[in-house]
Amino acid sequence: MPHPKEKRDNLAAYIFLSPWLIGLTVFTLGPMLWSLWFSFTDYNLLQSPIQSPPDFIGLENYTKMIQDPEFWNSFRVTVTYVLAGVPLQLGLALALALLLDKGLRGLSFYRSIFYLPSLLGGSVAIAILWRQVFGKDGLVNAFLAIFGIDAPGWIGHPDYALWTIIILHIWTFGSPMVIFLAGLRQIPDMYYEAASVDGASRPQRFFRITLPLLTPIIFFNLVLQVIFAFQTFTQAYVVSGGTGGPADSTMLYTLLLYRVGFLEYDMGYASAMAWFLLVVIAAFTAFNFWLSKFWVFYDD
Repeated sequence: MPHPKEKRDNLAAYIFLSPWLIGLTVFTLGPMLWSLWFSFTDYNLLQSPIQSPPDFIGLENYTKMIQDPEFWNSFRVTVTYVLAGVPLQLGLALALALLLDKGLRGLSFYRSIFYLPSLLGGSVAIAILWRQVFGKDGLVNAFLAIFGIDAPGWIGHPDYALWTIIILHIWTFGSPMVIFLAGLRQIPDMYYEAASVDGASRPQRFFRITLPLLTPIIFFNLVLQVIFAFQTFTQAYVVSGGTGGPADSTMLYTLLLYRVGFLEYDMGYASAMAWFLLVVIAAFTAFNFWLSKFWVFYDD
């Protein structure tokens, strides 16, 4: 039987946890369950779910997704964005972490400067700036014009528009870079000293010591950045003006979901799309965890 003091301690813990538990229930779990129900209904956002209950239609919304070419185009665009943007972002983050790990003078300053893109990259202001930089008369084309290159408007060309958003994603390398830097600082110097005595070159020390011991950190960053990339919305919305253009080349999944739910008011279909995205992210995460057995090495 619990001691009275233990009961008081438990009560105090629940009191302090109650704001978080209420927030989790009211603002997270509750809306999630409602959206799951809406995904099986024909629900217009403008109707009241209490005064005019949604019509239950079973799996029709999910069947509609399979037959919807816009849905598959947005899914293809999003997967391209994730598969291209995440590895390049992590590669750049690791390269800069290796550079900063060399003990540069003013390391704190450089670390702060390089971290800024992660804080600003998802903002509307940076996305607007990105439109100007990659526009027809933007900074990139002005630079190329110095060499006599007549470049197109990158934002307005369907072959290049998505890549401008991918570059913006790569530019937000600060957060994984800081995590990589912390991981590099945890690798014991004795491994490098022993390798130097054996005559190992810098590339050999990187591939045989640094990279294997850093694989848990790489895996951690990979899982996080894949999840974040699938949820990207602001950059595509602002750069494309909310249209996903040109020719739906920047129509990321979340942008289509927003348009269906909040512009076309088809919240039933939008809820089904949201739950499909949840399943896709879970599948990618599970696949990464399964794959990690073959390439992630732990020190123990």
